[in-house]
Formats: sequence, structure tokens, C-alpha cells
Amino acid sequence: SMLGFRLFPSSERALRKMETAAEVKLFGKWSYDKVEVNDISLVDYIAVQGKYARFLPHSAGRYQHKRFRKAQCLIVERLVNAVMRKGRNNGKKIKAVLIVKHAFDIINLLTDENPIQVLVDAVVNGGPREDSTRIGSAGVVRRQAVDVSPLRRVNQAIWLICTGARESAFRNVKTIAECLADEIMNAAKGSSNSYAIKKKDEIERVAKANR
Repeated sequence: SMLGFRLFPSSERALRKMETAAEVKLFGKWSYDKVEVNDISLVDYIAVQGKYARFLPHSAGRYQHKRFRKAQCLIVERLVNAVMRKGRNNGKKIKAVLIVKHAFDIINLLTDENPIQVLVDAVVNGGPREDSTRIGSAGVVRRQAVDVSPLRRVNQAIWLICTGARESAFRNVKTIAECLADEIMNAAKGSSNSYAIKKKDEIERVAKANR
């Protein structure tokens, strides 16, 4: 029938669209499969594959309602939330998403690798594994070395990476996206040019002295 004839091409087109849209890619270009977390202790705390894959790191999810729920938040979205810092930028999530998007493009141009993988490596390398806490009673305060939980390692790595990028972009000709890309790449390489790696080494050195 005429109706069937009219419907057929569009349904075929829809099928073809579904086939091409089968794979979820970040910003429509970065694939999530083949991204691996190279630290066995952080596998459960860096959400990156399978059901966590998203096109945009902007889910408006309620990740603060339960204690460990933020571990289920896509790692790229956690980066975006951390970029959105210092009073004047609070709540400007679209701006933060664009900064991360540009940073990922820069990372891909400079390393020819999947930027999601580079970010995961940076988070694995950027968080301190040992820290020192204050133990004190009756005025005598001394530091005691403690192991850092996996979730805190991830949290601290993200925070250090964003803080480093923010500090190096402030009063500088380089844009925040360029600085974020530099910071992530250096942290992924374990280079001491990275603010996160410097801080991590310093924290671990202090902890070693306080064992």
C-alpha cells in the first residue's frame, strides 16, 4: 500500500541509525571499551565502562545521597564537577563540560591515545597511597602514617589534578583546557611536572617519615 511504501524507507533508516548508535561514545568520539584501570584496588572506584558509559558527562545524578554512591559516577563527570570550582564558577557545569571536552581533544592530538584512558591512568597515578593523620591527646600532637582507602585516593587524585590545572592557568596566557590537558598527561606519565604527582610524592614522603 501507499502507506507501507511511505513507512518502509524511514523504518529502514531508523534501523540503520540504531546500528550506528549502538556504541556509546563520550562526546560522540571517545570509545569506552578497551579502557582499563591498571590498579586492581581502584577498579571498583573508577566508573568507566559498560553501564557507566555516557555520551555527555552531565547526568544530574544524585550521587551525594548515599555514602559510596559517588563511586558509581562516571569518572569524567567527577572531573567535570571538580573543574567547576572556586565561587565564580559554581554551578556552571556546561562551561566545565566544554573545558573537559577541549582538554580531551588536546590530549588526543598530543598523545594519539584515547583521552579517557589517559585520564584513568592520571587518576591511578595521582592519588597518594599513604598519608599521615594527627594523633594527639593532652596537647602532644604527633603524626601517624596510615594507608589511604581506594575511594579517597580517587577523590584526592581528581582534586589535585584540577587544583594544579587551575593554579597554572591563573594569570597565564594558557587556557584552563590546555593546562588541564597538560596536568592530566603529566600525571598519567608519572612526571614530576605534574602538580598532582608532586603533591602525592610529598604526602607519601611525609607519611614514610612518620611511620
